[in-house]
Amino acid sequence: MLGFNPGGLATGIGSLPFTDPGQAIKLIRRYFPAIPHWPQMPRRGMEEHFVFQFLQPLVEAGLLVAKNHTYFFDMSQQSWPHRLTDFYTICLSAEEGDSVALEKFVPPKHAAGGFHAFLENVQNIRADDVKFLKGQIVGPLSAGLQLKDDKGRIAYYQDELRDVIVRTLALNANCQAAALSQFGRQAIIFVDDPAIRAYGSMHHLTLRRDMIIEDLNTIFRGVLSENAMVGVHSCDSVDWSLLFESELQIMSLDAYRYGDSLFAYTSQIKDFIERGGVMAWGIVPTLDDPFAEGADTLFNRLNQLLSELVGSGLDQRIILRQSMITPSCGTGLLSVKEAQRIYELTSAVSEKFMSVT
Repeated sequence: MLGFNPGGLATGIGSLPFTDPGQAIKLIRRYFPAIPHWPQMPRRGMEEHFVFQFLQPLVEAGLLVAKNHTYFFDMSQQSWPHRLTDFYTICLSAEEGDSVALEKFVPPKHAAGGFHAFLENVQNIRADDVKFLKGQIVGPLSAGLQLKDDKGRIAYYQDELRDVIVRTLALNANCQAAALSQFGRQAIIFVDDPAIRAYGSMHHLTLRRDMIIEDLNTIFRGVLSENAMVGVHSCDSVDWSLLFESELQIMSLDAYRYGDSLFAYTSQIKDFIERGGVMAWGIVPTLDDPFAEGADTLFNRLNQLLSELVGSGLDQRIILRQSMITPSCGTGLLSVKEAQRIYELTSAVSEKFMSVT
């Protein structure tokens, strides 16, 4: 683990309900000055959907095909083997560090306008209060379980398709980490994978624990190779032990709705934070009315959760030191007014948290 002791610093999960990157970045820089993130803006169109925007190399290779406002793997085309071979040629060159090949895995402007606007915004960064720069990427399960082939079969359950998805995400994450690290600030990349909840469900009995951990670690290593930090965000109640067995450094969850789901994993949390892991508490609601809460009520809610965890054996000093404050999820599908309220509350809770650490 790296020596990352945020002590309650705040950041966002990723998406915002803007179509203008400038407006989104202005909001981010105002409320999250220490750890600003680049904005995902799904309202700009299908290509900025959080699954598709990170898989554009597969679109350019002709492996992912758009139809009826979605993408699918068209394995029926006669050129599929040739296209797959061409993709792997570029992919392997990129994995070996070829700069020309790697450039193809940088999030493109037409699918990640907020990423490029953010890089421009921070290129002359001087403010001492900017500590880290955050990016985010879809997780392998969220991408692989949503995407299908031309026969309607889920991509994640086909080794060939799963492999191209994971390799593409790992290289995209590597490129993000490298781009954000160039400004003299350490990068943080969150892998957003709410579909981890599928593990252990009756609808996905063939999902293997080792397979999920292996795929996550592949993406993590693409980030860690750039001396950046990596986390996982899941806005649901999941088998947290699976993630604690991976190489992640930051665990991000919807603590507002699912904080009590951690009580069954206190020994793993203890091991995680004692070796330097960080918990990112998504205590500001995005699925519930943010105007029904205030900074005091949310801080008290978080404090109650942490008190119960401390009562189960966690060291209070360590957990306070190894904490971040975030919204419970992204705000891309909410109103601008709601998103502004959520970011304001997150910043206010962070200030209260830091005052007691």
